[in-house]
Amino acid sequence: MLQILADENMPYVKQLFGELGHVRTMAGRDIACEDLIGVDVLLVRSITQVNQALLAQADCLKFVGSATIGTDHLDTEYLATRAIEWRNAPGCNATAVAEYVISALMTLSARHQMVLQDKVVAIVGAGNIGQRLATKLSALNIEHFFCDPLLAAAGAVGDYRGMAEVAQADIISLHVPMVKTGPHQTADLIDQQFLSQLKPGAVLINSCRGDVVNNQQLLTCINQGQQLHIVMDVWQNEPLINQELMTKVDIATPHIAGYSLEGKARGTFMLYQQWCLLSNQAQTTTLTQLLPEPAFNRLTLDFNAHNDGLTKLVRMIYDIRDDDELCRTKGLTAQGFDNLRKKYDVRREFSALTVMSDDEQQNTLLNQLGFTGE
Repeated sequence: MLQILADENMPYVKQLFGELGHVRTMAGRDIACEDLIGVDVLLVRSITQVNQALLAQADCLKFVGSATIGTDHLDTEYLATRAIEWRNAPGCNATAVAEYVISALMTLSARHQMVLQDKVVAIVGAGNIGQRLATKLSALNIEHFFCDPLLAAAGAVGDYRGMAEVAQADIISLHVPMVKTGPHQTADLIDQQFLSQLKPGAVLINSCRGDVVNNQQLLTCINQGQQLHIVMDVWQNEPLINQELMTKVDIATPHIAGYSLEGKARGTFMLYQQWCLLSNQAQTTTLTQLLPEPAFNRLTLDFNAHNDGLTKLVRMIYDIRDDDELCRTKGLTAQGFDNLRKKYDVRREFSALTVMSDDEQQNTLLNQLGFTGE
């Protein structure tokens, strides 16, 4: 029988892979080399470093799957030397992260009397997440542009600009992978030199990788009096994050921007699809069959979705202020930070709610934003 070891925080892993073999789960940070003896399939998230040290005793491993968009925790070159197939789940949580950013922007707007339609957003990284965010910003009539040198050089369609113009934007939302070397390095992309160029009151949102923003240099800028609005979901040295920085940012969350039920389930499901494809096995389950009905799934609007009503509607699905409060009260230690992720009460995506309105313009806006229409 196929032996499968999986991170215990991957939803529906037993439902999907249980028919294919025996599934054993454990905490991702606790997976050690001896746990891989006799294991055929390893399913992880970003907190598990899959490298030569971890695989030293892996005597049967055929497949490594990561239910994440990133791959910097996978030593893909070493996996190739061992002829171990690997797959990740690009785009699985793209919608969730884009909706996280929208909730953050609406919270900052309400808190600081910020008119979002008067702002320009720089989307740094134009992959799956960046594109989803752009669609939602367009629905809200918020001006935006991309910064992605690789896609720009490849002739991608859209408004692409350099980092010099990013520094002049009102809002900067980061969605790049972790690249540690080379001409397009993203490690410490946001450092003290870049931060010093930002206009007073600029918004910086990091929901991609902790090392993209130099946390200590960001803290130094804030302590020196630079006026910035910061939203941080990912941090350097997780789970031992910079506690002083947490007290200084506007919104702090414990690396959960992509933690919608749909996003997490989609990540597991994409790995299930890939394994079935590699092993020539038929899929017996669909993603729709797995997801439960939300607590409320239908709403008739009797308010103007263009004003405060839209913020209320978004908060019905996801109110980022709840995660901010939890992070500040229970994420103060490494164990507390990890527990918030481990025990996170995953939210639903906007699409889980069907919204009906007699106003066709409102219906169009809401559908573009991601809510389901009729």
